[in-house]
Amino acid sequence: MILANNIHKYYGDLHVLKGVNLHIKRSEIVSIVGASGAGKTTLLQILGTLDNPEKNKASELKINGTDIYGLSSRELSKFRNKHIGFIFQFHQLLPEFTALENICIPAFIQNKPKAEAEKRGRELLGFLGLENRANHKPSELSGGEQQRIAVARALVNNPAIIFADEPSGNLDSESAENLHKLFFRLREEFQQTFVIVTHNEELADMADRKLTMVDGEII
Repeated sequence: MILANNIHKYYGDLHVLKGVNLHIKRSEIVSIVGASGAGKTTLLQILGTLDNPEKNKASELKINGTDIYGLSSRELSKFRNKHIGFIFQFHQLLPEFTALENICIPAFIQNKPKAEAEKRGRELLGFLGLENRANHKPSELSGGEQQRIAVARALVNNPAIIFADEPSGNLDSESAENLHKLFFRLREEFQQTFVIVTHNEELADMADRKLTMVDGEII
């Protein structure tokens, strides 16, 4: 599902990623842990095509069989929208839109008909136990509900891979536990692959594999 070889990243003179090699299988849940500044989020952003690594002859990034380096900017945007979903620590929901509208945004970007997008959005709301919150705006939702809406938004286009950056870092312990269990339900239901950066040791240990980063390398 994900094949990354010799991934480097510099910010000025700072060598953030130092030749990372990584292979993640389809429907696998992988956690990435490490101290702050180890390069976890930078790696996640590169794997999620939100940032670019330093390109050299030995570097390689393939996702779902597609050579990412071979795509134009426009092709990459389309690929990202279709194949990749993102879950962030602070939800990133748009406050002026309802829960259902927030969920449907990636589908609208893909030019799916409104009726089709909303049908899928309501299906996800039902799966997540939020049917009665469809018309509520983010300010009217609890933190746990907001994060589940963010999960639904990540799922609306049926992506092959979900990248999550500290997904439970802004939740209370009960909501965090429920979110962690939800990831595994989603994997069983939709066969998605999950790559999760987290400081939560409980979530990290639940994963199929736990990778530890130290100073820009996976050890």
